[in-house]
Amino acid sequence: MTLGPFLKLLEAGFELMTPLVVAGIINVGIYSGDSTYILTRGFWLVGLIVGGMFCATLGQYFAADAAARVGQTLRTRVFGHVLALSQEQTAELGTGRLMQSVTGDILLIQSGINLLVRLGARVPFLAVGGVVMALILNPAIGLVFLGSTLLLGLLLFLIVRHLLGAYSQIQREQDDLASLAGENLEGARVIRAFNRQEAEEAQFDKEATDLTRLTVRVGRIAALMNPISMLLMNLAILATLYLGARHVYQDLSNPGELVALVSYMTMTLLAIAVAVHLAMICARALASAKRVEEILEIKPTITDGAGAQPRSEAPIVSFADVSFCYEQSTRPAVEHVSFTLERGQILGVIGGTGSGKSTLAGLILRFMDAKTGEIKLSGADVQAYALGDLRGQVGYAPQKSGLFSGTVADNLRMACPMVTDAELWEALTVAQAADFVRERDGGLYARIEQGGLNFSGGQRKRLGIARALLGRPSLVILDDAFAALDYLTDKAVREALRVWAQDTAVVLIGQRVASVQEADQILVLEAGQVAGLGTHETLLASCRVYQEICRSQGLG
Repeated sequence: MTLGPFLKLLEAGFELMTPLVVAGIINVGIYSGDSTYILTRGFWLVGLIVGGMFCATLGQYFAADAAARVGQTLRTRVFGHVLALSQEQTAELGTGRLMQSVTGDILLIQSGINLLVRLGARVPFLAVGGVVMALILNPAIGLVFLGSTLLLGLLLFLIVRHLLGAYSQIQREQDDLASLAGENLEGARVIRAFNRQEAEEAQFDKEATDLTRLTVRVGRIAALMNPISMLLMNLAILATLYLGARHVYQDLSNPGELVALVSYMTMTLLAIAVAVHLAMICARALASAKRVEEILEIKPTITDGAGAQPRSEAPIVSFADVSFCYEQSTRPAVEHVSFTLERGQILGVIGGTGSGKSTLAGLILRFMDAKTGEIKLSGADVQAYALGDLRGQVGYAPQKSGLFSGTVADNLRMACPMVTDAELWEALTVAQAADFVRERDGGLYARIEQGGLNFSGGQRKRLGIARALLGRPSLVILDDAFAALDYLTDKAVREALRVWAQDTAVVLIGQRVASVQEADQILVLEAGQVAGLGTHETLLASCRVYQEICRSQGLG
């Protein structure tokens, strides 16, 4: 960032000296026929060219290096910061905005830095230096020179100012288009299932057409800059040649000065045109930088606690009058929830869609924090734990099994990197996943494609369960983990889990009564509130909501 502009200044200095040497060759060497003078000044020109090339090459290398490093640093910071935000915060920003910032916005910032290092010092130096040299050589023609330079700069400034707002609008349109594309790709199966391809294509086409029209309109305005620049430049050169020729005819100047003046005129006006282009790129980079800065300035709502020590004699999990409401929601997701789960017990959680089952899991893991009430893990408030310590005590299998490209072992070891192959096979056996993993080429080291698309939905679920069991956590949360399993596999997993979980508490969130009916306690939720808490037999006798769920599944 320091050497790049310095080298580009040296290059500009070599460039400004070149017309003076050429003027000397014309006025002294050619007029007097002094071949020695011509050769000497010719070697000077070669030296200036070689020096300029060296400075330009090295300066551009430093510019590219600086820009690439800034891009790398920014991408890493933004990605890490986004991972630290809560689910509510990332949902509010939107996937399209976040993806655009990590990719497109930072690429624009990188391009802006590259051009700024290369041209930020060189272009003003050339523009001002050319005018000053013209005024020194011939003040009368230099004033024409100065006037045309100011006129060109003013016109291009007005065009750029008009374009800046349009470029910001283009970036917003790109965010919306990226969000729409992400939604469609994520929900491709649903779209095909309901034959909505044409409707979604029409909506996407409308958004893309609007973006195209805006981009074309802005491009047409931006395209005016080059012809306007060339027209004014050539008119200024024409005026310079006309006035210069008269001065030469009247012996007020010499041909070498006229050649030098034309060179400085071309140099200065080109520098102004480049400066305007640089201003546009930097303005877009600045707009992108503000967007990135807005993300980096968001303070994560979920932060590390001061530190807590779990107590072995305390219940694994306890909820005391816990309530939570999402930011955009009009009613609480969970309200006045209380229960206790001891070591070795299994808690089944059941209820209708939107009753708050998954929210309970998120509150334990501090994906979000309760608005009121107290949640304790092993006797200590979850908000007192460091996030790494808290989540290290909990094995979690979410509703959507997140598998990543790599091997089976890589995906399982995300939960506990140091486990042995034997421990991996133990977890896979409990999750009823060992058989299909053995059948794969490579076994534990069989490849998993991005998103686990080369595995079925049930296989992905079982791999997610196996990952949650690794490391013998104090608490295992299986959030609708049996949904994609057939009844026989569901039963086999539950039976193996009962034997495995002698010293571990399990929260089993499910939609099917068969999945939770053998739990030590069943928590029934309705609209975020506790409708019942007890064993299957107790709830079947006393809880209306549980009775309705059982009847709907043919168990009443």
